[in-house]
Amino acid sequence: MLKHLAFIIVILTSLVPSAFSEPARTVMVFAGSASQPPLEEAALSFKRKHGIQVSLHLGGSGAMLSQIRLTGLGDLYIPGSPDYMVKARELDLIDGEETRLAYLVPAILVAKGNPQQIMTLNDLTRPDGRVGIAAPGSVCVGLYAVEILHANGLEERVRPNLRGQVESCAKTAAMLPLGTVDAVLGWREFASWNPQAIEAILLDPEEIPRLAYIPAARLRQAKNPENAKAFVAYLKSAEGQAIFRKWGYFTEAEDARKLAPAARIGGIYDLPEGW
Repeated sequence: MLKHLAFIIVILTSLVPSAFSEPARTVMVFAGSASQPPLEEAALSFKRKHGIQVSLHLGGSGAMLSQIRLTGLGDLYIPGSPDYMVKARELDLIDGEETRLAYLVPAILVAKGNPQQIMTLNDLTRPDGRVGIAAPGSVCVGLYAVEILHANGLEERVRPNLRGQVESCAKTAAMLPLGTVDAVLGWREFASWNPQAIEAILLDPEEIPRLAYIPAARLRQAKNPENAKAFVAYLKSAEGQAIFRKWGYFTEAEDARKLAPAARIGGIYDLPEGW
């Protein structure tokens, strides 16, 4: 009996590594959906090249930060702007330095062909206008939208036209194909996600107070820190950066600055009361 029991224990012990080694190699990423298309493509490419699975959890940067805190899980945090990385550091969730993956430029997004002929920020104040933004308290692009309206003295004039404050960049971009709004104040890069349905109207350079960048950093609670480091290195490699450019992102600060030379890059913005 004891011999049989010992044999069973040996067999089970030998099976454990093969049964659980693959999940153990998985890199768990909590990311703002501002970088959803390139991250999804990069995760598949990284797995093909290195055999390491990347599990992406995507949504509003604030919601993802809450998930990290509530679950105690995650290897990497990749918010849509440095604003939420600052919050993550204040909560002592980040281990080490951040890596800048790409840059984001605010713009007006309209349906393909621009049927309402929306050309300027001031056009968002039209009495019959329908404007969409992301929830500024939890989504980076919504925070930038409020900052732009406030900096250009249009906050109160546009606010009556707002038809949605949605929970992520993905939902913000989707408002145009769904026809729920005439324009979205969001990222220029949304147009590259769905060029058949969306086009970008660039803002005047002086209307943009701040440009964003997408940071990536390892979480202090990471279960797979080395694989997480390898994935960030891949995102920053020539191959990874080419994926970001393919989806319309700037990977060099100098290129983003051409659309807003006087704008600062990064930093934080305190949301005004009432939002």
